[in-house]
Amino acid sequence: MERVSGAAAAVESTVESLLAVLDGARLAQSPAVPPAQLRVLSIVSRNRHTNMSRLAEALDVVPSSASRLCDRLEATGLLRRVPDPRDRREVRLLLTAAARRLLADLRERRRHALAEVLDRMTAQDRDDLVRALAAFDAAVPAAGRAADEDLRSA
Repeated sequence: MERVSGAAAAVESTVESLLAVLDGARLAQSPAVPPAQLRVLSIVSRNRHTNMSRLAEALDVVPSSASRLCDRLEATGLLRRVPDPRDRREVRLLLTAAARRLLADLRERRRHALAEVLDRMTAQDRDDLVRALAAFDAAVPAAGRAADEDLRSA
């Protein structure tokens, strides 16, 4: 168990470094979009049938909190609310072209920031890292994957 605890501490430390690289890419983005709003955009980008209830559930917040986040995103031109053609009582959330560009730009910035770090590693270390990450991903229970899916694509 002690060996696993040491590995867990090493992974935790590495994740903090990874988050710092990714967050640096986010902070370099203009206009700056708060993490909670980016998470909303990410959730909506993956599911074209997202409505307010599904969004609140994915965020694990009450619907009024999700609605306020959407109000801010709509005011900045990143999100639109439209009647759902399948059920006019529902409101579907849609990304605007500006939001799609913002997310694509963020992905590009993150990949560039990661590439800068990976370039400082040897080819063998990069290969080992990819294998280790794949093994880690395979060990994550399916329920854990679904819960954090929105963080992967943001």
